[in-house]
Amino acid sequence: MKSTFLLVFVFFTFGYISICAQPQSIHLNSLGFLPDQSKKASITGQTKSVVVKQVSDQKVVFHGKLSEPVFQKDVNQMVTVADFSGLTQQGNYYLETAEGIKSTGFEVSHRAYNQAFYTSMRAFYLWRCGTPVEGSHNGHHFAHEACHLDDGFEDYQNKPGAKRNGTGGWHDAGDYGKYVTNAGITVGMMFMAWDQFGQKLKEFSLDLPETAKGYPDFLKELKWETDWLLTMPYTDGSGKVSHKLTAKNFEPFCKPEDDKQKRYFTDWSSDAVANFVATMAQAARHFEPYDKIYSQKCLAAAKLSYQFLKENPEEKRFVQGEFKTGGYQSGDKDDRIWAAAEMWETTGDTAYLKDFEAQAKAMNFEIDEDWDWGDVSNLGMFQYALSKKSGKNPEILEAIRKKIIEGANSIVKNAHADVYGRPLKRYYWGCNGTIARQVLNLQVANRIAPDPAFTATSLDAIAHIFGRNYYNRSYVTGLGINPAMNPHDRRSGSDQATEPWPGYIVGGGHSATGWFDKEEDYRTNEIAINWQGALVFALAGFISQ
Repeated sequence: MKSTFLLVFVFFTFGYISICAQPQSIHLNSLGFLPDQSKKASITGQTKSVVVKQVSDQKVVFHGKLSEPVFQKDVNQMVTVADFSGLTQQGNYYLETAEGIKSTGFEVSHRAYNQAFYTSMRAFYLWRCGTPVEGSHNGHHFAHEACHLDDGFEDYQNKPGAKRNGTGGWHDAGDYGKYVTNAGITVGMMFMAWDQFGQKLKEFSLDLPETAKGYPDFLKELKWETDWLLTMPYTDGSGKVSHKLTAKNFEPFCKPEDDKQKRYFTDWSSDAVANFVATMAQAARHFEPYDKIYSQKCLAAAKLSYQFLKENPEEKRFVQGEFKTGGYQSGDKDDRIWAAAEMWETTGDTAYLKDFEAQAKAMNFEIDEDWDWGDVSNLGMFQYALSKKSGKNPEILEAIRKKIIEGANSIVKNAHADVYGRPLKRYYWGCNGTIARQVLNLQVANRIAPDPAFTATSLDAIAHIFGRNYYNRSYVTGLGINPAMNPHDRRSGSDQATEPWPGYIVGGGHSATGWFDKEEDYRTNEIAINWQGALVFALAGFISQ
């Protein structure tokens, strides 16, 4: 590819403006910017300077400074950075280059992230299985009827032809399956968002139907998923948990209600059991103020399955057999350590604490910068590090906190080294979700040892997702600049509408220039709850009432 010199304005807070030499244009992430955070832009194009002007009277309110250009090999571009962090006055503005190229207008506001959070979180409601859903976004209406009401059959649990209730929960991704291990990391991150930002989330309306009376909307949506998770344990009282509930094969591109395949509870796996324990322990303590009976039900289920793990320490991975749907198979050490941390946090029982500390020591207290559903040990480490409970081993606590800070500093370093502020070095299936998930690492580190760089890099990650990238496009449907239009999503692909269902982050390219906004390209353009939960966490820290 021919090397070009680009001028791309990307705000660390939420916006992204690209000024490209061919064609000469400016693209702005229309979501807006926070007034009290740094504003920086990666710039591509033949330009000397930039100013910020008020929309109302075209008055210049800020002169932007440009850094020296830097060449980055993976995108084959020369890029410079404009910094206009001094613009803090709320209002409506646009940018203009010395050559007269203008951006679209943008708003500076304390509520710049609110609409994006609202839409991304309501995406989970629109993912609901077993019930009709509907919603509107930017003048477009989205809806489907109640679906998968025969979930599910127990043939693979030695009960041929038998059926029990497995309705509810969220569809997992671009397909309509439901998977315990992926539900685990998703619910886990979102409960952690409640831990950290609950005061803001408690009053945030998501306009949800009344499915959990008295619950704040955020927890109401999580309860829809935990209700389904409670259907996944075996009915024999053993504590085993089915790995997934799906058909044998992926369904065609049809509406959810038109998917009539027979769907089954599968065999159990030890990582599914441990994920179930962790999420039920979280649910028990977070739902307790709103429904003590439900909380006790969750805790009883968690204790039973934890006891099963103790009595069965060997790893048992799920075997697909006749199934061709998502495997989600992984080892269980990371899941077991998370389960122990959550059980201790919920119950205060020192037996769980001892289990966690022994496992953490065996893992050398490692904190992953680059993680997903296959390694959730971070969730256990973070819970332990932030816990206010007494009894922790001071040396272990210090070792874990040190690793958390070191990891966060490494993420900051990576973002500073990338011309678009991308904090993740690698590219792979679902890497956009990992970029959002790195905000969790940074926010946890910021609670332990506050550092403005952790906040700025969190905003770098968000900016990249919503358009601060090689494509000058948002990876989130319906939000940001020139957003993804053709996600690998059976609802969007079957409803005959041009606009995709809104608020969903797509997986991203397997190289710096390898993303393809094509429905059939599930490798780079699928949606999934584990990426979506990370996006919700990333945005939750920056909403304002």
